[in-house]
Amino acid sequence: MLPALALAVVSATGGAALAQSSLPNLKPQLINDVFAARWPSNPPAQDAVAVRTTPQAARAPQPQLPSQATSPARAQPKTELVKFATAPFPYDGLIPESERRFLDVVKDGQKGHRTARGTVLWQHDTFNDSRVLLHIPGGFNINKPAVMVVYFHGHGAELTRDVLERQNVPAQISLSGKNAVLVAPQFAVDAADSSAGRFWQPGGFARFVSEAAKKLAALGGTPAKARQFANMPVIIVAYSGGYLPAAWSIRVGGLGNRLHGLVLLDGLYGEIEHFVNWIKSSKKVFFVSAFTQSTRRQNQALADILREQKVAVSGEIGKHLWRGRVALLPAASDVTHQDFVTQAWTENPIADILSNLN
Repeated sequence: MLPALALAVVSATGGAALAQSSLPNLKPQLINDVFAARWPSNPPAQDAVAVRTTPQAARAPQPQLPSQATSPARAQPKTELVKFATAPFPYDGLIPESERRFLDVVKDGQKGHRTARGTVLWQHDTFNDSRVLLHIPGGFNINKPAVMVVYFHGHGAELTRDVLERQNVPAQISLSGKNAVLVAPQFAVDAADSSAGRFWQPGGFARFVSEAAKKLAALGGTPAKARQFANMPVIIVAYSGGYLPAAWSIRVGGLGNRLHGLVLLDGLYGEIEHFVNWIKSSKKVFFVSAFTQSTRRQNQALADILREQKVAVSGEIGKHLWRGRVALLPAASDVTHQDFVTQAWTENPIADILSNLN
């Protein structure tokens, strides 16, 4: 069994685009309808983002952790919700490539964001949570090579209920047995929305990762080691609607060569030209996109574009992701979109990705 993960709160202050005619990106209206069907837009309760301070037991994934991971000599895992000054939200700037403010609705003194479908999502309920889920596995060693996994949760999610408990993302980081840490920001709370917030801003993602280094060092009880955390290579794992913040993070995020890998979990709904440009930016980066029927057409289009540009595309991960690779992975027909973070091409796909970073 995986150890219980206790929660606490710590308060603190590309290249040229491809021709659009060749890209099968879905129209924003269609994308919104697809997501809304999966994640009904029920108004969140006032306490939807309340912190749970009692230990939360993660569902035990399979396969089991390596036996040495439970050795008494290993440090205990640490998992906390931490407020960030550079988190995606709250955000009241402009939506890029438009003159429209993000919070473009005011009613009875409240500000809100009108989506492409005409739904108004209020800042207080949906875009006001600056917390980030941090996880350091038991036995993590800052003095050895390590990787920072940044997870984008997509639509209809809240960090405690979904990322921690339902999707078991911290547990999968531990399960991999790799020297890795997790950083998972809250985007729109429990809503069908892919807004990137501060990650729309040039350098916004790099500023967030820089703050994450300091917060992880503090969480691990080694504040003097913040520089080591700040030098870690970064992998983005984006599920479903998290593809849009991922696309902006590679476009304008400013992380440069530190961003070594990008994994889309049934999330290639658009922005294909930006993913292609990033893949072509270096032979050493890796890109994995796993998919159900929902994004099969877009993944096929991506494969066609890459092959036309002489970029090798594989149908399997292989054992040497760290050397650079593009892998497009279809899931079995009985795998559902809602369960994709825990059951995709294999059980615990995030753990599987990390285990292949030889």
